Amino acid sequence: MRALILVPPADYAVDWRWAFDPQARALREGGFDVTTAPWNDVGCVAGFDLLLPLVAWGYHQRFGEWLRLLERFERERVPVENAPATLRWNSDKAYLAELSARGVATVPTLTVPSLDDAALEHARTQFGTADLVVKPTVSASAYGTYRLSPGDPVPGLVRGWRMLVQPWLDRITDAGEYSLIFFGERFSHAVSKVPRAGEFRVQPEWGGYIVRCDPPDGALELARAALAAAPVSTTYARVDLVIGNDGGLQVIELELVEPALFLEQAPEAAAPFAAAMRSAVERAREQPLADR
Repeated sequence: MRALILVPPADYAVDWRWAFDPQARALREGGFDVTTAPWNDVGCVAGFDLLLPLVAWGYHQRFGEWLRLLERFERERVPVENAPATLRWNSDKAYLAELSARGVATVPTLTVPSLDDAALEHARTQFGTADLVVKPTVSASAYGTYRLSPGDPVPGLVRGWRMLVQPWLDRITDAGEYSLIFFGERFSHAVSKVPRAGEFRVQPEWGGYIVRCDPPDGALELARAALAAAPVSTTYARVDLVIGNDGGLQVIELELVEPALFLEQAPEAAAPFAAAMRSAVERAREQPLADR
C-alpha cells in the first residue's frame, strides 16, 4: 500500500519532523510505503492508496489555496482521510458554535466579523470577564492568538479580521490542555499540554510541555460527545479539552485536519494508528469518495 503524507511548504519555518517522524514510522511498520509532498504543491496523486493531510501545516496562512486543494481532491475522487468534507468543516473554528448548539460543553465563544475595540467590549459584557483571548477563525499553532486585558490595544496583525473571542481561562497556565486521540471511534491515548512559565500557549513552538496522562474524570465522555455532534466522520481525531471558569471540562478545539497525534508519547498506539489507516484504504476501495 502506498500512502502520501502532506507536509508543509518548503518555506514553512516551524519544525514539523517531531510530529511527522513517528507517524511515518508507524505507517511503514504497518505495511505502507510512505511518500511526502508539500500540501501547496501536491502534483500527481495517481497510484496512491491513501492521502493523509496529517502534517499539512501552514494551510491557515494560505487558506484559499487549501480550499481549492480540497475541491480538487473531491473532483478527482482522491482517497483522502479525513475526507475533504471533514477537512473543510474543521478548518474554520466557528464549528465551536455548532458543537455548543448541539449541547456539547465548549469554551464560550463569540465569532466577530471584524475585530475592533467595540467587539472586545461587547465580549467582556457577554462573558462577564475583563480578560479575553482572541484567535483567528482559521489558525494553527496559536497563530494570531493574544490575551487582551482592558486597555490593551487590538493587535495590528488581527485588527479587522474575522476572529473568535473567548474569556480568559484562569486554569490555563497551570492545568493547560488535555488532548484525547481517537482512531475511528476508539479512544487511543491522552496527553497533557502545559505552557512554560509566563506563557499561556501550550504548543511546542511556544515552549509547552507534553506528557502522557490518563484522561481526567469526564473527559472521555465529553470527547465522545463532541465527535458524535460533529456533522462529519473521522478516521483520526484529537479532542482538546480545558478546565473552564465554571470548573468543568470544556472543548477548546476539535482537531480533524492535521493534529499532532503524539505517538512518541504513546508508542503502543502506532499499531492501532496504522490499522485504522489500512481500514481507510479498504473503505476507499469499496466506496467512492463522493459517497463518503
